[in-house]
Amino acid sequence: MGVTIESSVWEPSPFLYIFIFLSCFFSIFLLPSKSSSSSSSSLFDHSNSSSFIPFQRNFLLLFSLASVMEGLWSVFGEYELVYYGVAKEQMMLLLCAGFSAALFVGSFLGMISDLIGQKKVCLIFFILHLFVGVWKSITAHPSVWVANICLSLASSIFSFNFETWVAIEHEKQGQRQDILSDTFWLMTFFESASLIGGQVLANWLVGIDVKKGVVPSSTASVFLSILGIICVSRGWTENPKMAFDDYRTSFFTYIFGDKRIWLLVLAQACLQFSIALFWILWAPTLVADGREVHLGLIFPSLLGARMLGSTVFPWLISGPSSFRTEDCLLYAFVVLGFVFSIIAYDYQEIGILVALFCLFHACVGLILPSLARLRTMYVPNELRGGMISLSLAPANAAILLFLLLVRVSD
Repeated sequence: MGVTIESSVWEPSPFLYIFIFLSCFFSIFLLPSKSSSSSSSSLFDHSNSSSFIPFQRNFLLLFSLASVMEGLWSVFGEYELVYYGVAKEQMMLLLCAGFSAALFVGSFLGMISDLIGQKKVCLIFFILHLFVGVWKSITAHPSVWVANICLSLASSIFSFNFETWVAIEHEKQGQRQDILSDTFWLMTFFESASLIGGQVLANWLVGIDVKKGVVPSSTASVFLSILGIICVSRGWTENPKMAFDDYRTSFFTYIFGDKRIWLLVLAQACLQFSIALFWILWAPTLVADGREVHLGLIFPSLLGARMLGSTVFPWLISGPSSFRTEDCLLYAFVVLGFVFSIIAYDYQEIGILVALFCLFHACVGLILPSLARLRTMYVPNELRGGMISLSLAPANAAILLFLLLVRVSD
């Protein structure tokens, strides 16, 4: 008589999604009555310039569109590699190629953005996605190497260009500092929500036809890219930028000559390294020892935790008992180190691991707008893109070294 062993797949409780949703809702809904930066009934109508309100709304819409595109490829990437028969060894090499491109090319894109304008670099972002989408739509076996490098460069642009753009526009229109801080945490909130939307879109496209799921995703990317190009081309105008010699002199004076900015560079690099390392290792950590986990249901809960963390930022910065931004960063980084220590040195059940992962992303949601706020305080806006892209270089170098060591050890 045979014995049947039933295996269950772990998945988060539906109450987790309800808790995150309600927490985000009440945190935002109760914010106007508590935050000094939101004296009226809406987050979008406390500007002292009527022209900034349409810009903020259109900018967040464009930023959300770009976030959906980033989420679409990040979620769909592994499925696509399996679809094209890419082996595990080749996947590791692809990751190395992507981070190499981000290190040796992406580190200088921020400086190019400062020199030629954020609008033109934003167009490059959408053109890169358009190129990859069209190539995958018309080619039976596209080069995953070229596609991975293009998307890595697009991700590098995404990491600095939109923040620099909104900061410059804010300064040009003479808005208050608290309005820009609100925009920063809204960017983190909308980015996380859009990444969840990208996952939903990717799953729906694959569900249409599993064997031909790559083609619909490429078509969707082409459509979103064209839409983004149209919005950027027709939406904004830019002021002339400084000459290269003036930019170089200012960059060496303000960026390399200020220890506070070096601390910001180090903090941003540590955060980017921890985020990239998390997304590489989170799935293998959960499925260790043959455990079966529904990763597709855990992913939105992590991003939901980041959304919740971003809504905490205005409460801490400008709420009834406001904290210094530096203190918020200190406590958040301490919690991140604590979370990684527990995960690295002690075996945990899946439920505890997911709770720790959610806590990690909640802290990330708080840290991202905090770092952006400090950059506004210490970094000139005309040098902001170069400073952010420079701060990504140590993180990309460390991740590339980590991947090479893993490959050698295997």
